[in-house]
This record gives sequence, structure tokens and C-alpha cells, in this order.
Amino acid sequence: MATTAELFEEPFVADEYIERLVWRTPGGGSRGGPEAFDPKRLLEEFVNHIQELQIMDERIQRKVEKLEQQCQKEAKEFAKKVQELQKSNQVAFQHFQELDEHISYVATKVCHLGDQLEGVNTPRQRAVEAQKLMKYFNEFLDGELKSDVFTNSEKIKEAADIIQKLHLIAQELPFDRFSEVKSKIASKYHDLECQLIQEFTSAQRRGEISRMREVAAVLLHFKGYSHCVDVYIKQCQEGAYLRNDIFEDAAILCQRVNKQVGDIFSNPETVLAKLIQNVFEIKLQTFVKDQLEECRKSDAEQYLKNLYDLYTRTTNLSSKLMEFNLGTDKQTFLSKLIKSIFISYLENYIEVETGYLKSRSAMILQRYYDSKNHQKRSIGTGGIQDLKEKIRQRTNLPLGPSIDTHGETFLSQEVVVNLLQETKQAFERCHRLSDPSDLPRNAFRIFTILVEFLCIEHIDYALETGLAGIPSSDSRNANLYFLDVVQQANTIFHLFDKQFNDHLMPLISSSPKLSECLQKKKEIIEQMETKLDNGIDRTLNCMIGQMKHILTAEQKKTDFKPEDENNVLIQYTNACVKVCAYVRKQVEKIKNSMDGKNVDTVLMELGVRFHRLIYEHLQQYSYSCGGGMLAICDVAEYRKCAKDFKIPLVLQLFDTLHALCNLLVVAPDNLKQVCSGEQLANLDKNILHSFVQLRADYRSARLARHF
Repeated sequence: MATTAELFEEPFVADEYIERLVWRTPGGGSRGGPEAFDPKRLLEEFVNHIQELQIMDERIQRKVEKLEQQCQKEAKEFAKKVQELQKSNQVAFQHFQELDEHISYVATKVCHLGDQLEGVNTPRQRAVEAQKLMKYFNEFLDGELKSDVFTNSEKIKEAADIIQKLHLIAQELPFDRFSEVKSKIASKYHDLECQLIQEFTSAQRRGEISRMREVAAVLLHFKGYSHCVDVYIKQCQEGAYLRNDIFEDAAILCQRVNKQVGDIFSNPETVLAKLIQNVFEIKLQTFVKDQLEECRKSDAEQYLKNLYDLYTRTTNLSSKLMEFNLGTDKQTFLSKLIKSIFISYLENYIEVETGYLKSRSAMILQRYYDSKNHQKRSIGTGGIQDLKEKIRQRTNLPLGPSIDTHGETFLSQEVVVNLLQETKQAFERCHRLSDPSDLPRNAFRIFTILVEFLCIEHIDYALETGLAGIPSSDSRNANLYFLDVVQQANTIFHLFDKQFNDHLMPLISSSPKLSECLQKKKEIIEQMETKLDNGIDRTLNCMIGQMKHILTAEQKKTDFKPEDENNVLIQYTNACVKVCAYVRKQVEKIKNSMDGKNVDTVLMELGVRFHRLIYEHLQQYSYSCGGGMLAICDVAEYRKCAKDFKIPLVLQLFDTLHALCNLLVVAPDNLKQVCSGEQLANLDKNILHSFVQLRADYRSARLARHF
């Protein structure tokens, strides 16, 4: 059986179990092994082993049954024991409830007894205390203080408590009978108060927080408690302002005091608030006054910079102090402190700001004109100027003498940047220093100054000067500088608009001043655009006049009606070459001077006028066959030039003109066919006829018959 048990291994696998049994049986190996395979012996071994397994199974089964019986017996005993424990627990719980009720009853009795004892003891204590106070009062009546509490300096705390109570009692006594004793008590009260304050001062210098707390607690009931707080605040500031930055010093001081004030005083928020008030009303106010009064009347620029800087640093300090516990409404408290420092400076701030901005802007402009050696012309205002402007808009005539500006636009981006920078700083100061209710109105005043000096005194003056400098349309070799004015004015408008949106809009966005500013801006821009349009229109007229002069000077009648038809060698006329070169130069200048849709608008207008000029110019000549071919070549070159405009309408006009020129050379038999072509079919017959009339052979019978 022991051998059988050895064959069992965990985990049990039947096949492996049979294999192990076979290998252990003699004759159970393979035929090639050391012993021959003996099936009978192996069968016998299997039968014996099965019997052993059966015996083992019976034995194990009996053992299992015995264990099951034992388990059932122990389970019954355990259940019985649990029932007994439950009963014991119920009994214990009942005893606990009884004990709890008894304890509650005893506690009630004890509380009642305590109340009775307190009711008896409190009057007794009061009587004892009153007796002691009467004893001490008698000593003051006798004029000799014998008690140890008054003579021993270590018992100053007890003496302070007694004298404080005696002082309150003395206040109720009639003066005529007790004037002397009242005076003695008051004197002792004052002496003890001074001693306590001196002790507090000494403890603060030694850094003894616990002693300071004890003395402050005693002084809390004395009239001199506020003096104790003043002493603490004064000593806290000794050596606190060692840096060059008083605001940083003040912030560090308040942070340090905030950490210890709660360990000393019973009302730390009041003490800290008093310290901050002292810092603002004495240190900061003195510092601000010294910084501002020095330059208030002598240097407006430095005064405004200092005011802005000091106010900003003060409000930043206030923001840091908001982290501390200063009572219920610390925002209002700090705002009042700031207002008390700056009220005299903020009342007339906007007057100083606008006065400085006007003088500074005028100086920037004058310095610029002086650098150009230019004496600024007076531009008329009022009814006469308005009348001139209306006449100029309707007639497009130059009013007044033409001025030679020598190519100077009288516009400077440097001047504009300086003006905008000054205004930007003014807006920033206005935002910081203006009362919220006055902010939109003050910002509008600054904006009007910007409009006055940038838009009127600088841009409008340059436009007026530029308009006066535009020559008449019949001037020869005229230099056209107005497009340079347009280019620079365009750039300046963008800068002006950016500042309007970035710096003015946030200040007025929620006020009625917004619509007023937008309207003023709109009026200024419309006024400028009117003058720009007028100047561009007159400049285009000058361009056309210059082209007309080139054509008049360079174009000859023999160009289109040569004496020798067979000896025409040129591809296009000299007049055409010079006109195209001039046009290309002007187109490039227009593109550089403008942006967006303005370029297309001006180029389209120039293209239309250019086409009209060439059309009318071609109508002045008579064309032979060879001359007609040369005219077609010229128009082809003009059309190539028109492509630079990149305006479909202009190119279409020159395409049509080119088609019309074909009428100058087409055979008489093909005239009707050409006239009915795609490009000429929609034209008025009179236009077609006018071009056919330009042919040298127009009066021939053959041509008259076909047209």
C-alpha cells in the first residue's frame, strides 16, 4: 500500500500514473529492454494493484465518514455555544441600558448641584472681590499703598486688573467727596498704563512675542490701548525703508507684520489696517508729494509720467494688500487711502494732460516743418474755405495759385508715429487716472486733440498743399507728386485707425461717447477722401494732358499717310513709344501709391481716359493703307500697355479700338463682313462710319458703294 501511495503525485494524471506503475513492474518494459516483456506478470501486477486500490478506497471512505460525523458534532456544539453567547449579550445590553440611565440621572443631579453651588459661590466670589477692592480703595483713601500687588513690580498684571476696576468705580463716585482719591486712582492708573506700554515696547525690541501678547491683553481694557498699537506700528517701521523702492518696502513690511500681528493682538485685522493707513497717509503721501510737487509747474511731461507711475505702483501695492484680512470692506478702505493721496492731483489731471498734449503735438509739427525750412501756409476756415471746397468738388478747377512743392509731400511717418505715441501714452494715463464716470469724456477730449493735430494740422494741410501743387492739365513736363501724398496718407490712415480701435475703443465702448467718436472719425475720413479723390482726379487729368502733349509733339500726319507706301519700316510710331512708356510709369506709380480696391478704381478711370484720348487722337488723321497698318500696330501697342492695368473693361475698350482700326485697312468688299463681326456688331453705326471716313480712299466710288 505504501508503494501504491508513492505512485500518486500532484496533480494526478491517470495516463502518467499507469506509466509509472508499468515501469516499476518487472517485465513491464519494452521488448528491447534489459528484461523481456512479460504480459502475464504485468496483468497479475495490475490485478493486485487494483485490489490494493479498492482496499485503500474503503479505508479512506471510513475515515471520511468518521470526520463528517465529528464535524457535525462540533457544529452542533458551536451553535449551542453561540446561542448561549447571544443570551449573555442580551443580558449585558440590558445591564448597560440600566447603567446608562443611572449615569444620566446622576449627571442631572450633579449639574443641578453645580448650578446650586455656582449660585451660592458667585455672590460669594463677588463679595470677596468687592471686599478686596474695598481694601485697596481704603489704601488709596489712606494715601499709603501697602499691598504687595502695588509694591511688587512682578505683579504688574494683577495691579493693572485691580486699578482698572477701581478706576471704573471711581468714575461713579461724587467728585466733591472723593476728588482726592479719584485723583490718586487716576494717577496710579496712568502710571500703570505707562509702565505697561513701556514693557510692551521693551518686549517688542527684544522680539518676545509671548510677552507682547500678555501685555497687549492687559492693556486691552485701558484707554491707552490705542497708544500701545501706535507704538507697535511705529517700531515696526524702524529700519523698514532701506531700499530705493518705498512701495516694495511697504509691501514687505505689511507681509511681515501680517504674520505676527495675530500672535500679539486680539484684533489683528484692526491693527494691520491701522498700520497700512499709517504707511499710506504718512510715508507714501510724503513720497508722492515730493516727487510731484517738484515738477508740477515746471515740467508737465515729467509730472504726468511721475503721476502715472506713482499711481500705478500705489494701486499695485493695494492689490497685494487685498490678500490680507483688513475687515469687512477692505476694497473701499484701500480705495479711500489711495484717493486721499492723489485727490489733489487727479482733480485737474485731464486739464494738465490735454494742455501738455496740445503743446507737445504743436512742437512735434513745428519741429518737422522747421527741418524742411517750410513756413506753414494759413489754410482758410469757415464759409470761404467751404465755398472753395464745394466749387472745387463740382468743377475740378484749381482755386488759387499753384504751388511748387519740389516733390515734398509734407507728410512724415516719423511725425505721425510721434503724435500717435504721445496720444497712446495719454490714453493709457487717462485709463489709469480718470474716474470711471469721467473716463469716456476725458478719452474723447484726447481724441479730439489727435484729430486736430494729426488729421487737420498735418494730413489735411498736406492734402491742401498737395492739391495746390497739382499743375494744370495743359502743363508740360509736370511733376506729379500728389500720388506720393496719397500713398503716405493711406499709410497714416491705417495707423490712425489702428490706434482708434486698439486704444480709444476700449475706453468708450460702453458709453454714449462711442457714437460721437465714430461720427467724428467718419466725418474726418470723408473729408480726407473727398480731397484725395479730387486730387487724384486732377492728377489723372494732368496725366492725360501730358499724354496729349506727347502725342501733339511727336505724332506727324505723315506717320499715317506716308509718301512712299512701300517703304514703311517702323513697327509703331515714336509718339506711341513715348506715350506707352509714360503710361507704364504712371500705372506702376498708382499701384505703389494705393491698395485694395482703390488701385482698380483709379486704374479703371485712367484707362477709360487713356482710351478716350487715343480714340480722339486717331480721329484727327487720314489713313492710307500703310498708315492704317501702322495705326493698327500703334493700337496693338496701346492694348499691350492696357494689359498692365489688369482691368477687364480697359482691355475690352482697347480690343474694340483695335477692331475699329481694322476698318482702316480692310478691302472695301469685306467692310460689311468686318462691321458685323463679334467685336463691332454692337457698336453704333455712326462710330463705324466715322472710322471708315478716315480712310484716304473713302470718297472712291467703290468704297462708297460698299458702305
